Amino acid sequence: MKKSILNKKYTSLTLLLVLFVSMLFNACDNNDASGGEITITKVYLEDVNSSVPDREVSFARLGQLLRIEGSGFMGLKKVYINGYSSYFNPVFVSNNSMLVAISADTPIIDADPTVRNTIRMVNNNNEEIYSFEIRSAAPAITSISNTLPKEGEMITVYGSGLTEVKKVVFPGNVEVTSGITFDEDGEFFTVTVPAGVSADGGSIFIESANGGAYSPAYFNFKKGVILDFDGNGTHEFWGSSASMIKDTDLESTVLGLGNVSHGKYVPHRPSRIASFAAGAIRCSEVWTTANNWRAQLTPYIPATTPLDQVALQFDIYVPSPWKDSGYLKICLINNFNGGEWAGAVYNYVPWLESDGTVKAFQTTGWQTVTIPLNKIYSFSKADFTFEDVLKLREAATYKNFGLWFENSNIKLSNFNGSSSETEFVSKATSVSVYTDNWRIVSLSKPSYSDFPE
Repeated sequence: MKKSILNKKYTSLTLLLVLFVSMLFNACDNNDASGGEITITKVYLEDVNSSVPDREVSFARLGQLLRIEGSGFMGLKKVYINGYSSYFNPVFVSNNSMLVAISADTPIIDADPTVRNTIRMVNNNNEEIYSFEIRSAAPAITSISNTLPKEGEMITVYGSGLTEVKKVVFPGNVEVTSGITFDEDGEFFTVTVPAGVSADGGSIFIESANGGAYSPAYFNFKKGVILDFDGNGTHEFWGSSASMIKDTDLESTVLGLGNVSHGKYVPHRPSRIASFAAGAIRCSEVWTTANNWRAQLTPYIPATTPLDQVALQFDIYVPSPWKDSGYLKICLINNFNGGEWAGAVYNYVPWLESDGTVKAFQTTGWQTVTIPLNKIYSFSKADFTFEDVLKLREAATYKNFGLWFENSNIKLSNFNGSSSETEFVSKATSVSVYTDNWRIVSLSKPSYSDFPE
């Protein structure tokens, strides 16, 4: 594991090594190359993505690559970081300079206090202990429980390294420094949404004991809304089919605890339908008009954006356990009959996990679902950009975007791409599933560095 991490670093550092190869291979001036005195004078962080790829530092994080300067490195036997024996490649050791990666297994909080924040270098006869701060890996935000909440509502932000979060900055540069609660393991924190968050949306920024981090730029991104049933976007319907959800099927009674409903929303089993039969493929359907995504969205999400950096978001409320049967089919265009596991669609099955485990899905309030557009089956096998989605919609005969509830059987092989013969046979269901605030958002996030350029 340690070797593979280091090898990745070496691959990316090829150009960098050329720049300071003279530093790495200074002529040996140590009379005893196997056991002379060791000294450490400086530590540098190696980062080819930085404008300062070889930067002197006073601290570093797990997973980062260090260049250590000093003397007496020839004949080096061991390097201990926070007491942990750290792998180094002798090829990248000279008498005055060496490379060593900080393993992800290096203890931080659990390190013995006598060796915490130290680098110890050992040869046959001597050792050197150098004080140097070692920090956990940089914090990261992976998801937010609700990215379009109301002022005064609480949200949960998930990720890693989110310990001792002391400040949250919302779009519009609105800071919150109190009322933040965090998980001891750094996997999440909660915060109340303040007044004044920018309607243009953007990223949340946090400061924690492990440093700073940005969320993707999807918080409060109202400009990406394609349908909210309250005037943003147009709900389109036609014909007399019982499956077609019309404006009279929409509801507006306030639902949810914590994060509550926003005005009107769509019940995917409208009150006029008691239950959906087993094996039914097009139980209910909700459509937008053939709106122009290019005109609306590309001022904020360039058409050249890689598709894994663009997502559909919607808010969902499921008050009772949903399991064993039924799913939402997401349709980029109106060109399907039902039952598809291919084409410009994606089947959202929240009660089924990728390994085939069934786990009931239920929410107490409204929460946000994020589906990267490269999950759409047509775009899941290669690299695409947002332009490919725009062209597909523009070339379609029926450009309506929609969600419908389907209650057909599910083959595990279709769901996760495995060779499994497992099939989940549908059952009649009366589950209640509500969605609102359909929107297209960017998953890109600003970069953050411990060392601003």
